[in-house]
Amino acid sequence: MGNGLVPLFLVSVPVHTDGMQVAQGRSLSAHARLAYVTPSHQFPLGVSMSLEQRLALLHWAQEADAWIVEDDYDSEYRFGGRPVEALQGLDQANRVIYIGTFSKVLFPAIRLGYLVVPAALMKLFTHAQRFQNIHPPILEQMALADFFTQGHFVRHLRRTRVRYAARLQALLTAIRSECDDLLELHVPAAGLHVSGWLPPGTADTEIEQCAARHGIEAMAFSTMSKQPMPRGGLMLGFAACSEQEIQAGARILARVLRESRRGVY
Repeated sequence: MGNGLVPLFLVSVPVHTDGMQVAQGRSLSAHARLAYVTPSHQFPLGVSMSLEQRLALLHWAQEADAWIVEDDYDSEYRFGGRPVEALQGLDQANRVIYIGTFSKVLFPAIRLGYLVVPAALMKLFTHAQRFQNIHPPILEQMALADFFTQGHFVRHLRRTRVRYAARLQALLTAIRSECDDLLELHVPAAGLHVSGWLPPGTADTEIEQCAARHGIEAMAFSTMSKQPMPRGGLMLGFAACSEQEIQAGARILARVLRESRRGVY
């Protein structure tokens, strides 16, 4: 595969409950020069990379003279557990390229993100930006800077954390009430969706399609995996819905799951 500039060969690395499995990644690609990770909130499973795995990844990067791209997308909303320091903060060898965005915490149309780049790569990244002839949106940057300096961003984040925590709790309560026997929930420490695992033998793609016909968006995990999955699952978002809509959606999803068990769609 390629990105139009440098040929790339991509290797998928297994993800468990403690995040990407670094030892397996090293075994699968002994000569890798770059790792792309989402340690705060892996998409789509929602797991966080443990401190042990983070330190192992940093050790690999230093030993292999490789780079780590840390995509911290969707990390601002944390609802449980103690946060683990970002790879960029733990890095003592300047091997981490940290990526952040405001599209989730504010709104996608703002189209503003940022990089924290090791000093050794500053000229390279500046040249790459000029090569693409993409000028950063100055007006939006100035407005966002004012939003920060006037304290609005902190207040916005505080309000939305409370709101989303209530919606998360509404989703957990509704799912456990309506279909606890049909969907095994994984509650993430961070992020704006939860994972629901289906009974063995249930095709998550069929559930996704049937739910969509009833106006419910529940993304099937199997469509986002390169390898066959031993068990199907669904990604359930909660940030864009009111608590009443979440409760109604859980009832519809429960009906879809029960109909699938009976073979009726």
